[in-house]
Amino acid sequence: MKSVDDLLKRGVSRRRFLAGAGAGAGVAALTLASGCGGSSSSSNPTPTPTPTPTITDTDILNFALNLEYLEAEFYLRAVTGAGLSSTDAGSGAGSVTGGSQVPFKTPAIQQYAQEIANDELAHVRFLRQALGSSAVPRPAIDLMNSFNAAAQAAGIGSSFNPFADEDSFIVGAFVFEDVGVTAYHGAATLLSSSTNLAAAAGILATEAYHAGEIRTLITQLGGAYLTYANQISALRAKAGGGAETTLSASTIVNADSNSISYDRTTDQVLHIVYLAPSPGVVKSGGFFPNGLNGTITATAS
Repeated sequence: MKSVDDLLKRGVSRRRFLAGAGAGAGVAALTLASGCGGSSSSSNPTPTPTPTPTITDTDILNFALNLEYLEAEFYLRAVTGAGLSSTDAGSGAGSVTGGSQVPFKTPAIQQYAQEIANDELAHVRFLRQALGSSAVPRPAIDLMNSFNAAAQAAGIGSSFNPFADEDSFIVGAFVFEDVGVTAYHGAATLLSSSTNLAAAAGILATEAYHAGEIRTLITQLGGAYLTYANQISALRAKAGGGAETTLSASTIVNADSNSISYDRTTDQVLHIVYLAPSPGVVKSGGFFPNGLNGTITATAS
């Protein structure tokens, strides 16, 4: 079985994935350190501490794959009315609730949505190909109740349907894009392979293009939609440790005082996608009603 490095060094292109080409090649199966208790005796009464499981590149890439499943389902349903194929979702994939084709009225915005949908599908296929047999299937995803809960928590109202029209769609897209950027940036210190890091940086760049596109469109909408976006931003900041810049006509870029994009830990990302702004251990909720698949699935605090 080939490694992630072997696959990525082959330079598999987005077009090959979009065409469904390429045979599966994966990473070696994950081996976690198992706990071992020491035997109690008069000479050594203190039990041996249980080793902390090692988080590997496989774990991080699967964490990213969960997020890519979410984005792909959102955009594909918005532009086509249908989500990932059974092949792309993986064996034993969870169900998807909500999502429908958006009645776009502006050709340019529909084209933007189609391009992003293609990109997110390519990301899913790329990560699944790289992980091979270690790739987790799509978890259960909620694109209906989650948005209603987010709207209520953000103070927008008791319900919100991002598929109702193109303006609502743009606000819905805003929920995801900045999270993707901060999540991939946060992974920079966790990946051990330089090749994996380079691939993650490439995906981060694409997600940042998407975020800039969506943030610009929202400022052009202005009015209530700009207010909604900043209410969502405030909710994300509360759940995910800050890392937000107020959106306005003169502040499109989401970055810190050094103009460096924000980063988030996996714990902070989980608090956002589970819609759990309060501290505490959370294993599911929000956009992932049954939690993520893989090793990194619960918040630490």
